[in-house]
Amino acid sequence: MSKQFVAVIIVIVLGLVGIFALTGHKSASNSPSGSTKLSSHIQGKATTGVTLVEYGDFECPYCAQYFPTIKAIEQFYGDKISIQFRNYPLTSIHQNAFAAARAAEAASLQGKFFEMHDLLYENQNAWAGATDPLTAFSAYAKKIGLKADQFKTDYASSKVNDQINADRNEGARLGITGTPTYYLDGKKVQIANSVEEFKKLIDAEIAKKAPASGATNPTAPATSAPTTDQTAVPAPTTGQ
Repeated sequence: MSKQFVAVIIVIVLGLVGIFALTGHKSASNSPSGSTKLSSHIQGKATTGVTLVEYGDFECPYCAQYFPTIKAIEQFYGDKISIQFRNYPLTSIHQNAFAAARAAEAASLQGKFFEMHDLLYENQNAWAGATDPLTAFSAYAKKIGLKADQFKTDYASSKVNDQINADRNEGARLGITGTPTYYLDGKKVQIANSVEEFKKLIDAEIAKKAPASGATNPTAPATSAPTTDQTAVPAPTTGQ
C-alpha cells in the first residue's frame, strides 16, 4: 500500500469526522427544549392526592368556555386537589396561540402566571385576531403589576419559547390533538363542560384514595354550574 493512498484515506476519515461533529452540534442546538422541564403551573395542594391536569390553548374557544367551570372547581375544592395547566397552543389554526402562551410564561417569570392566564381567557375575543397581540398582552401585564421592560424581554426570550415547547412536546407524545384535554391522576378523561360532571369524576377519584374505614364524601352540596356551554364536550380529533 503506497504512502499516497494511506494519506488519501486519512484525509477522507478526518473529513468525515469533521462533518459528523459539525452536524451533531447543529442538531443539538436545534433541540433547546430537550433539557427543559415541563411547566409547573399548579393551584391547590392536593391534600387528597388528586391532581387534574389541563392541556390548554389560550386562543381555543372551547378552552375559554371551560375556563369558568375550572375556576368554579378550583374554588370548590380549594387545597383538596391540585389543578395544573400545561401549554398546548394549536398553532396551525390559532395564529396568536403561541404568542399568548409566551405572555403567560413571561408573566410566570414574575410570579403572575395565573393572573395572566385568567386575563387571556376573559379577554380572548379582544386579542385572538389581532395583528399585534403584544399590545394587548402588555396592557394585561401592566394591569397585574408586572415590570413592563422585563415582561417584554421575557416574552421574546428563548427560555419562554423552550418552556412552551417542552409542554407541547409532551402533549404530542401523549397523542393530544385538541384542547382542552384533561388528565385526572394521569388518566385521560373526557368531561362535559359542567361543574357537576367534573365533581362526579373528582369525587370518585378522591374516594379511591380515602381510607377504607369511615370514608365519607369530602364535598359539600353542589354549586351552580357556569352558564356557558354546559353540555358541550370537546372533540379533540377535530383539533378545535
